[in-house]
Parts: sequence; structure tokens; C-alpha cells
Amino acid sequence: MASADVTVLGAGIFGLSIAWACRQRGASVQVIDPNGPGAGASGGLVGALAPHVPENWNDKKAFQLDSLLMAEGFWSEVEAASGLSAGYGREGRVQPVLDERGLELARQRTEGAAELWQGRATWEVTQTPPGPQGVPSPTGWFIFDTLSARIHPRQACFALTAALRAQGTDVSKDGIPGGQVVHATGTAGLLEMSQRLSRPIGNGVKGQAALLDFSAPKSPQFFVDGLHIIPHADGTTAIGSTSEREYEGATSTDEQLDALIETARQAFPCLRHAAVVERWAATRPRSRSRAPMLGEHPLYPGQFIANGGFKIGFGMAPKVAEVMADLVLEGRDQIPDGFRPDASL
Repeated sequence: MASADVTVLGAGIFGLSIAWACRQRGASVQVIDPNGPGAGASGGLVGALAPHVPENWNDKKAFQLDSLLMAEGFWSEVEAASGLSAGYGREGRVQPVLDERGLELARQRTEGAAELWQGRATWEVTQTPPGPQGVPSPTGWFIFDTLSARIHPRQACFALTAALRAQGTDVSKDGIPGGQVVHATGTAGLLEMSQRLSRPIGNGVKGQAALLDFSAPKSPQFFVDGLHIIPHADGTTAIGSTSEREYEGATSTDEQLDALIETARQAFPCLRHAAVVERWAATRPRSRSRAPMLGEHPLYPGQFIANGGFKIGFGMAPKVAEVMADLVLEGRDQIPDGFRPDASL
């Protein structure tokens, strides 16, 4: 094939989303990943698209809000082009309030959400949240927000790949880079920079998750003491995840996942007899700044980087795709300062 206008190296959520955004603007695009689409962290199970708390507002939180509000339109277009479900659904999120101080903060954040979320979502403190009953709350109160959504990460990557191919984009395991080049290579890319620059730029943080045979597709997701419980559209429920800086096997699961499963079953009686249908683990790319790294690549002059999605890659992807397409195709730089590679160098 003729040289593409844009080559994206990496078929995780950032790479595929950027390729899609560029293709929608008429650019010819190729995606190259030796491991195939969604082979790393983006091929996971959990898919919690959840906002930062509505206070101490900054560019990162504003960027994420824009992305969460863009998500429904973004994924509906992908699903229409691919004929596949990405598992997107904005069903909201429920969080038990653990103590009186937490209850005071939760009520204050109701006002922050009303001001900052542009009237397009709500943050409510309630004693009767939607979803399965019997979830314990030490105070008897819960937070329910309508901004949070869920997606099935692996299915979303497959849907994006199919949508790109349906529009003539080559997504393959090898190829010759041409045109503008975007490196969206996840943990491997962060480790390459750390090695070549002789200082820590980022690394992979391992996460373990599980998929249970429990169907509640219209239920909100739950966040309980650091644990995400995500009822998916396909009739399964995901739980996760661990956050491990030190580990032996990047894709092996162990007793830490067993403990998460047990915690979920204790918190949600409806899960106690649900069979585990899959155990999963991978390393998620975390930059030194903890923010995504977007912009010109520190190692490859004239090329670009999109990395460091860590735990919020899917939530950030629609907006990341937009600003990277602006930069790559039009030379317009609308990337927040905290997201530039310099923040992690």
C-alpha cells in the first residue's frame, strides 16, 4: 500500500483511538503492533470510566470531564462503523460513605459537581441508591453520580480495530512506518525512555482483575474501599484491580486476586455464588508525573508520543484522540502543560 499519512505504533486504547480520530478527518492511517490489538493493559476486564472528585479543579480534571462527556458519541460512532459492541454504558456509580467526615465532604461535592459538571451530570448523596440492595455502608449513606460510565476494555479494542479496518485502515503486526509517526507503545515505551535517558520516566504497574458470571447490565458500577465492581453489558461482572509496583510475573494471577474476589463477595452478597470465568493480569503504563504523556516524542525528533494512560486510559481516550489528531494533522497544540512529556522527564 502507499505510504500512510499517519502511522500509529501500538494498538492499545490510545493508539487505536488516535488512529480513529485521524481517520475521521480523512487521513490515511496504519496501525502497527507486533502483539496485535488490545494485547497489553488495554485488553483488560474492568473498564471504569469514573471522574475525579469535583473540587480543587485543574486542567487534568477539566480534560477528563471533557473526555467523559465525549465518550457516548465517540463509542456510538465506533459501534456503528464496526457492527460490534464496545460495552459502553453510562449507568453511573455508587460509593458507600464510610464515616461522618466523608459524609460532610460528599455533601460539599454535590455543590462542586453542580457548578463544574456543566449541568450534564449529578452527584447525589442518598440512602437509597440504585442497583443491588444489601451493600453495606457504615453511615447508611451512599454517593451516586451520573457521570461515571463503564466500558468493556477488550471488546472496545476489538470494536475500534474492526471500525478502522472497515474504513480501510491497516491494523497489522508489522509494517514500515510512514508519514507522521505516533508512538503509543505503553509500558515498553516508558521503559525504553527510562533506559535511554538513564533516569526513571515511567514504568508498568501490575493490575489483576477477574470476571464473574453475574448479570446486572443496567446496574451502576460500585466503588468500595478501592475496589471497582463493574456490571458489563454482556452479562458478566468485572472486579479489580490490584496495584503492584513489584511483581514477578506480569501476566500471572495469585492470592492477591483471590483476596479481591473474596472482598467483593463479602461486600456484595449477590456475588457470593457467581463463578469466576476469567482471571487476568497485565502491567499498566504509569508515567513519572502520573499523567498521560502527550506531544512531541523526547527520543524521536519530529515524531509524537501518547503514553501513560495507567488506570484512566479509557476514560481519557476520546479527548486524547482529539488533541493528538489536532497536533499531528493540523499542528494545533491544545495539550495541557501537565500532560506534556517534559512533566515526566
